[in-house]
Amino acid sequence: MNLTYLKRYWQLYALISLPIIYFLIFRYGPMYGVQIAFKDFNLFQGINGSEWIGFDAFREVFAMPDFYTTLRNTFMLNFLDLIVSFPAPIILAIMLYEVRFKWFKKISQTILYIPHFISWVIIGGIVYQLFGNQSGMVNNLLQSMGFDSIPFLTEKNSWLVTYLFTGVWQSAGWGTILYLAALTGVNKELFEAAEIDGATRLKRIWHITIPSIKPTIITLLILNLGNMVSIGFDRPYVIGNTAVREYSDVLSTFVYRIGLQSGQYTLATVVGLFQAVVGLVFVLGSNYLSKKTTGEGIL
Repeated sequence: MNLTYLKRYWQLYALISLPIIYFLIFRYGPMYGVQIAFKDFNLFQGINGSEWIGFDAFREVFAMPDFYTTLRNTFMLNFLDLIVSFPAPIILAIMLYEVRFKWFKKISQTILYIPHFISWVIIGGIVYQLFGNQSGMVNNLLQSMGFDSIPFLTEKNSWLVTYLFTGVWQSAGWGTILYLAALTGVNKELFEAAEIDGATRLKRIWHITIPSIKPTIITLLILNLGNMVSIGFDRPYVIGNTAVREYSDVLSTFVYRIGLQSGQYTLATVVGLFQAVVGLVFVLGSNYLSKKTTGEGIL
């Protein structure tokens, strides 16, 4: 019976085989290199020729003060991103869904999506042109109006606000796609029935729209919690600088310094493995809590 089903739908299995092959080659294949974390890796001797050192590299990394500073910054930036950036696409999706003029909705969606396709290197240049202390357009405008300039990029707290809202601008529009896709499956009759019963627009949003995208919200929240220890390299590296290194130095930039700049590949692998293991624990933990509290999860 199973073989007959396979023959009948072989095209579907052929299609699903492509992402499986991709994951085997580019996701599971590189796991072979994880053993570098347990070896005194020598570039010329290779992985197999390097000497086993057990957990010595882990002890060395966990004894570094910089490791705990970057770990703290990673948690802090990701947590603040979760508070500021995570609700933004939900709010935008609901607002766009409520818009009745299709032409306005299409233009708004296009404008909101564009930043996602811009490289962080280019975004960094835009940020420095706008918020630079000396030549930034915003500070030049403030000074021309008689106000003092604001150290958007050189003072820690100001930099943090700039970092967070730049992330919202770059990612919020793209995130709305997922929620708008979920909203397209909502039965229109529910809104009509609620309107007949006298429900206001806010009540319809609260009792129909938000519950309809609740599974999507929970799924994305669990995935975001799983990335609490992982953070992209581009954004903190491009926007950060030595003046705000106390906040901008994160695990990804730490790995870049000790791995690529210093050539300590074993220590860099240790940090990467630490991020992967802790991220897995966060995903499993958040999924467990979600199932216990809401009855929904992704695993």
